[in-house]
Amino acid sequence: MSDPALYPCFLGPYGENDTLLEKLVVEFLRDHVYWRRNFHPEDPPAIPTHAAQAPEFKAFEARLRRELHSLSAALKRSVPFHSPRYLGHMVSDLLLPGLVAQILTLPYNPNNVTEEVATVTIDLELKAGLQLARMLGYPSDPAAPDCAFGHLTSGGTLANYQSLRLALALKAWPVALRAAGVPGLLVGDDDWQAFNLGPDAATELVQQFDAWLAGLSPHDARQWRERVNAERIETLGLNGFFARHPELKPPIVLAPVTAHYSWSKGLKLIGLGRNALRLVPEAGMRIDPGALESMLEEALAQRQSVLMTVGVLGSTEFGTIDPIDGLVAARKRMHARGLGYSVHVDAAWGGYLATLFREPDGSARSRPDMRADYVEFPSPAVYAAFAALGQTDSVTIDPHKLGYIAFGVGAFVCRDNRAIALLDESADYVFRTAASNDYFHRYRALGRYLPEGSKPGAAVAAVYVTHQVLPLDYQHFGLLQRQTIRSAEAFLAELKRFAAAQAPRVRVVVPYAPDSNLVCMAMNPVGNRDVATMNRFMRGLYDHLRADPGTPLQAREFFASMTTLHPDTLGSEDTARVLAELDLDPATLNADDPDADRLVILRHTLMNPYLIDRENGISYLELYFEYLARLTQPDR
Repeated sequence: MSDPALYPCFLGPYGENDTLLEKLVVEFLRDHVYWRRNFHPEDPPAIPTHAAQAPEFKAFEARLRRELHSLSAALKRSVPFHSPRYLGHMVSDLLLPGLVAQILTLPYNPNNVTEEVATVTIDLELKAGLQLARMLGYPSDPAAPDCAFGHLTSGGTLANYQSLRLALALKAWPVALRAAGVPGLLVGDDDWQAFNLGPDAATELVQQFDAWLAGLSPHDARQWRERVNAERIETLGLNGFFARHPELKPPIVLAPVTAHYSWSKGLKLIGLGRNALRLVPEAGMRIDPGALESMLEEALAQRQSVLMTVGVLGSTEFGTIDPIDGLVAARKRMHARGLGYSVHVDAAWGGYLATLFREPDGSARSRPDMRADYVEFPSPAVYAAFAALGQTDSVTIDPHKLGYIAFGVGAFVCRDNRAIALLDESADYVFRTAASNDYFHRYRALGRYLPEGSKPGAAVAAVYVTHQVLPLDYQHFGLLQRQTIRSAEAFLAELKRFAAAQAPRVRVVVPYAPDSNLVCMAMNPVGNRDVATMNRFMRGLYDHLRADPGTPLQAREFFASMTTLHPDTLGSEDTARVLAELDLDPATLNADDPDADRLVILRHTLMNPYLIDRENGISYLELYFEYLARLTQPDR
């Protein structure tokens, strides 16, 4: 690890910062107790001071200690995510600012759906959303009418679902206005045009409708609201809405074949169904702009409406970056031809990499400035993708991944907060009508707009405080992200040396050059041309690299994860290329054989900042490949 600025950020692989963590936790536990004692100091203690001497108290304490000791012992079998010997899934050590902030907030137990039960952390959540918006290049000044809006979720799955909810509400809103006969609004000449105005025009119609209502009497305004609400898709449901508008077809979602399974879940939840998800072929494990264009052309020709296109900013298996700029450009072209839809970016993994592209003042860094820090990163295509984020409609980010926050914390951010009004859900016993146009006041009844009915304010505190201690730019939070990219580049260099040394015995292949900090690797014994045989070889290696509850952790020298390359995902051209690089016979790739219908490969997530320990002269990456070399010896 080369940057001393990161030394105090984590508890550390060896628990090096235990004194700092203990001091902070004890300090703020005492502070919490002080707060309780001074809430109404005239109230006597409800629990007497001699209670600890009672037999019942001692019995309770004994049971509690027994169960906690048992739990503590069991947890020692947990996966050692904190260790630089762990290269597996998308998880690493926790940042101390977030960990302490969460522990500090837990005893207060705020529920971030309304200020009634979260007087402090509601504002922190709104501010965290604006912190993320600024990082993405969205408008982030709460005084601006078109300021972005963001909130936290339990994870990326729920954030992706929120994007579907908002996109559908925006798409159907102009149709409802037209059906209700609201005068003076430009909602298109027919239902097709209204359904395809696009999210920007639909958001503008939200403002125009509210402004028009403001000029009516309270009675007339209420009647018009009821009339419009009766036509909304949220009131009618999918069946009722499309039955009332037979010219329209339920919209589809275009997402890459690498899209997370949460998209299938979300479309089922929203009622459109799994068949509404159309997977776009890829080239080099990145969405193929030409294929996307063809699918959009076909949709337009068939008058098939599109709800959104999805780009992935860091695929789960490979960390590859879709051409977000291409998605934005395609939307502009299709909108001009009458096919309007939203563009969403699933940046659950790669969202925080945007800190590398952001100056402390919020402006974008130039690619030449960035290139000085790396061997290859960022490629022109990756730079263009990140530069286009600010032109998308919404983004999913997971603070519990590259944000190094405890599970489960995801985030949803949309570019224009005014669209969120369409998700408003009132519950009189929880929410009160906002009496101000102030941004923070307006959203203090946060639960109106969210899928959840309850949500932990302690997780919000963890995210907000982390962003305050490490602002989301390249000089602060970006130092951590830079370390992960440098580790990936160092990993590739070690892999190249390993491949050369192993060439007489094993073919070593990187199926796709990584865009970020995930690297996959396939290996095939020299002379073997059978897919099933290679897969058995790879699974044998993985057996030495996986967490096994029945094996002591110390018996494992390193941890990695496994994934597969399926021909349906790869496409015919890339499948042929990878098979040739591994010297495998294509005829042995058998779609009917579960052991040979895909390629088994190792997957490495390089997010631990201590993989290269310059303080002690240790490269865990070198040690890892030395371990792999031992595992591939013919006598094993």
